[in-house]
Amino acid sequence: MDYTEVTVSTATQGSEIVSDLLMRLGAVGTQILDRADLPDPGKPTANWELMDQSVIDAMPEDVQVKAWFGQDDVQKVIGPLREQLSLLKGPGMGTLEVTLQGVKEEDWSENWKQYYKPFRIGKHLVVKPTWEDWDEQPGDLIMEIDPGMAFGTGTHETTAMCVSLIEKYYRGGTMLDVGTGSGILAIAAARLGAKGIVAVDIDPDAVRVAKENVEHNGLSDAILVKQGDLLQGLSQQFDFAVANILAPVICMLAAPLKKHLTPGGVFVCSGIIADAEGDVRDALLSAGYLIDEVCRKGDWVAFACRI
Repeated sequence: MDYTEVTVSTATQGSEIVSDLLMRLGAVGTQILDRADLPDPGKPTANWELMDQSVIDAMPEDVQVKAWFGQDDVQKVIGPLREQLSLLKGPGMGTLEVTLQGVKEEDWSENWKQYYKPFRIGKHLVVKPTWEDWDEQPGDLIMEIDPGMAFGTGTHETTAMCVSLIEKYYRGGTMLDVGTGSGILAIAAARLGAKGIVAVDIDPDAVRVAKENVEHNGLSDAILVKQGDLLQGLSQQFDFAVANILAPVICMLAAPLKKHLTPGGVFVCSGIIADAEGDVRDALLSAGYLIDEVCRKGDWVAFACRI
């Protein structure tokens, strides 16, 4: 089956919003190309495994969100897509220009992998795609992740901050990962010794990808991946919770999540665009959380808090 590649030009602030819109319109996969996600070759001390310069040079200057649709479906999508994008126009969203290109199935399934290389997050955790090699050093905790086109590689600032905060604040016990995507945050916690992890996502494709990543890392005994809508159907309490989702969802989630945390439980949340930092802070404080740390990277913010 051949596909049509739909590319939307945007900015860092709009990339996750546009990607979510494309998935809701039925894309079989999305990819965000953002130079801000790449290592800075001028900063050799950064905690990144530097990519080949040719890969960096191949990245577009503007932020692009690519999505793939079956050729029979794309014409039904373009009208609603342009209509929804017109409602998103504003500061920080870029041009929102749409371009289309036909691609062969074999190109669609392989070309995005050139941008995903092994890299280090925090002191010990290393994210490695399943098809790449890594020169393992003493103390490295390897996470082999196949993002499955759409669900998180760890290169985005929001995921990187979450992984770093998990490494810093996780001190044992069970964990809940809300909106697990590729499962990278649950796998990070398991590599740090967590057991009794429940990873939830509403998207059945994300659940499939997360399960495959968990199994590939040999962590099925530590992580249960299940399909669900946020906290729906959950009854147990956890010592640690993480949510890398959109700011409005975190605001809605903050109060009901408390009953699922043990006394002193930690909540790490990200996916928060800088302009929404105040809203999320207010929601956390109103729900009774104590904020331990606020991280900022690029246009994104993450919180570590506890009850």
